[in-house]
Amino acid sequence: MTSTRPLPALYAGALSAASTAENLPTIDDGTQELLRSSLSDLKQVNSRVTALALFSANDTLEDISTRDLVYLTVPFVLAQVENRIRFTEPDERMINLSQVQQHLKTFVSNLGYLGVVSEAEHTLHTQLPSIKDAAKRREAKIQQYKAEQDLRARIEMVRKRRRQRPIGGGSSSVFDLALSLLPPTSRSSAANDDDETETEDILREATLLLLKLCYVQACSQLESLEQELELLRSAPPPPSHPPPLSSEQHEKTREEVSWKLEKTPHSSRGDPLLDPSGKPLQPFTILPSSASDRARFQAQVFKPSHRLPTMTIDEYLEVERQRGNIITGGGRQSETKPTSSEQLAMDSEMEGAAFGEMKSEEKRQKDEQWAQFKDANPRGAGNIMNRG
Repeated sequence: MTSTRPLPALYAGALSAASTAENLPTIDDGTQELLRSSLSDLKQVNSRVTALALFSANDTLEDISTRDLVYLTVPFVLAQVENRIRFTEPDERMINLSQVQQHLKTFVSNLGYLGVVSEAEHTLHTQLPSIKDAAKRREAKIQQYKAEQDLRARIEMVRKRRRQRPIGGGSSSVFDLALSLLPPTSRSSAANDDDETETEDILREATLLLLKLCYVQACSQLESLEQELELLRSAPPPPSHPPPLSSEQHEKTREEVSWKLEKTPHSSRGDPLLDPSGKPLQPFTILPSSASDRARFQAQVFKPSHRLPTMTIDEYLEVERQRGNIITGGGRQSETKPTSSEQLAMDSEMEGAAFGEMKSEEKRQKDEQWAQFKDANPRGAGNIMNRG
């Protein structure tokens, strides 16, 4: 459906939708809706620019008005949006890449015959595919990167001269930059532009810098698109889907998956498996025919040579603790805790209680045993080497 909106408003809507979708994941359905809406508006803009004959091969750069210069970016923006449309089949993606490639070539060709880029800039950004040496390719890429950053810095300087707010901290989107260069759609906005002392020379300079920036990106993307197309052409074809099985074929397949005899070298010769009395004449194995079931049964038979663990480390420590093999205590808590002798002395002092009398008798027997031991083993009795 053809829109009746003015050309600047139609292009502004397409650029706004593309700018919103630029930082969103391409795979999301919401992003795809924004991209398709922007693509529809861009195709209308492209058709109207062609119908109005704003640009022709006979024109020079001076023949094009400043208000119309920004529409030279339409093929480039169209390529950027169309390149993000999601496709699942390789053939569809190849057709899409061919269309994107055609839009970029049209954009580069338009800037070429209008003389927007100089011969030195054209050589700098188109020489990369012909360079085979890795070091020279790296140096060329560094020069291209520096040229692109220089263009972005110059665009920001022009934007400041136009008293516009910087976008994105130095990494301005092409969509936002093109949106800021569109001509006003009403007289009031034109009056505001006059109040802001915006001159046509500054606007023209900003538009030419934006076209050069798009030219740099288009040359880089053309090389990447060619590499992706080459990969898609050399990719193997997807496996063809087999026709649906009939009921007889489905039943036969189900029987083959069920349990059956495994084929052995002896059985392949056609020898009988059993004699008339039912005695086996050759070895055989009964297994499912699928490879996954065979692997599962083999894993159950061939176990590791070492013993596998039967409990976790925590479970083992709990068993050892119950057996009394783990010593507990010690540390600062044991410093204040009385020893067994001290505890026995304190318990024996509990007079008037049966527990105290029992502990008192236990202490008396312990003291008596210690006295008997000292009588039987006088002090220094075992010191025969160092008497004194």
